[in-house]
Amino acid sequence: MIKCIIVDDEPLAIELLESHLKKVDGFQLVGTAQNAIDAHRILQQQHVDLMFLDIQMPDLSGIELMKLLDKKPKVIFTTAYREFAVEGFELEAVDYILKPITFERFFKAINKLKREVGNDFENSIMIKSEGVNRKIKVDDIIFIESQGNDLKLCVNGAFYFVKNTITEFTERLSKSGFVRIHRSFIFNPFYVTGYNNAEILLGNYAVPIGKNYKQAFNDFVVSYSKTL
Repeated sequence: MIKCIIVDDEPLAIELLESHLKKVDGFQLVGTAQNAIDAHRILQQQHVDLMFLDIQMPDLSGIELMKLLDKKPKVIFTTAYREFAVEGFELEAVDYILKPITFERFFKAINKLKREVGNDFENSIMIKSEGVNRKIKVDDIIFIESQGNDLKLCVNGAFYFVKNTITEFTERLSKSGFVRIHRSFIFNPFYVTGYNNAEILLGNYAVPIGKNYKQAFNDFVVSYSKTL
């Protein structure tokens, strides 16, 4: 799953790109922003593979934002101005789309991205559970629980037990957006359906909030609220 954000100071432009995204498979919209400063905040809080980025925005342009980033996601520039095209491609943009953006032009940019990156966004891990080596898609993991010397992985409602530490899995999965708010649990924010001061709800499951993880919980709430 390619995690992406939309950055544009025009709400209608964001709505149009959201509509286009819903028509293609393999993309997860994890946030939107109406200025570069909010976009930068999202990029600091979670892993993003692709950014649809407007250029002309108040305070900080899309091109200026890209120049500030140490770790740059793939970017598709979206703008009403042709004159920035050369500078956009110098920043290794996947594509440069002029507004108004038709679905046909959007789809062409998406296919160009897929050709360019190939399997770079294939996000899977190998685990050994009950003597069987399994390839698990990270996006399918709902939560992981530490149980003594074992870890219990909840994957699409199925459970797998592996010999490993939760610290190692936290390090491996943090770049995919997983959050640890308890010494025995990490979870995938994509599956969050609600929360309170005691636990995070993941559909039929609940992850407790550890007393030493209040700041991590507060950071999660801020990030989660921005995606609603």
